[in-house]
Formats: sequence, structure tokens, C-alpha cells
Amino acid sequence: MKSIVAGRVAASTTEFIELALGTPLELWLGVEGESEMERAAREDAARDILADNPHFPDRVSQVAVQAIEAHALELFNVTLLPACPASGRRQHRGGVAA
Repeated sequence: MKSIVAGRVAASTTEFIELALGTPLELWLGVEGESEMERAAREDAARDILADNPHFPDRVSQVAVQAIEAHALELFNVTLLPACPASGRRQHRGGVAA
């Protein structure tokens, strides 16, 4: 399935999000190993973007909804465990729920 944003074909989910938002994800999420100075500069840039574009959080929400809709089948693809024959209940495998 092709994801087209602003007339460009996104090659990956990350690129789709970056094209839709108009900013790289690293600006908002940071990068592993960034220094305190790099973090401060990144946060300053993010604050400037938010100050210049008060509707940006709404746009982010719209992108999140589009991503969920586009990948809903994969996100909610669950497999039920077989029922325990004696009780009719599902067997507990001792794992922790995510």
C-alpha cells in the first residue's frame, strides 16, 4: 500500500510521519546519546515551532489517527489462545499482559 503525503510517496512509516508533520521525528523524540547542549537546542527549536504554529498538536493528533487507521489490522491482529478442554476457559501461560 502506498502512503502519499503532500504529493510525495513515503517509503516508510517514519517518512510518512515526517512528511505529514513537516518536521523530523528526532526533533520531538531526541536521539540516543545526545548531549545536554544538543537536547536544549532541540527543545528550543521545538518550542519555537509550537509557538509559531498553535494548531500543531491538532495536526499531530490527526497524523496519529491516520497512522492507526492505516495499520489497524496489524495493530489489532491478536490470536486467541485455545480454550482449556476441562473448563472451557483459556489456558494461562504464566506471561505478563502487555
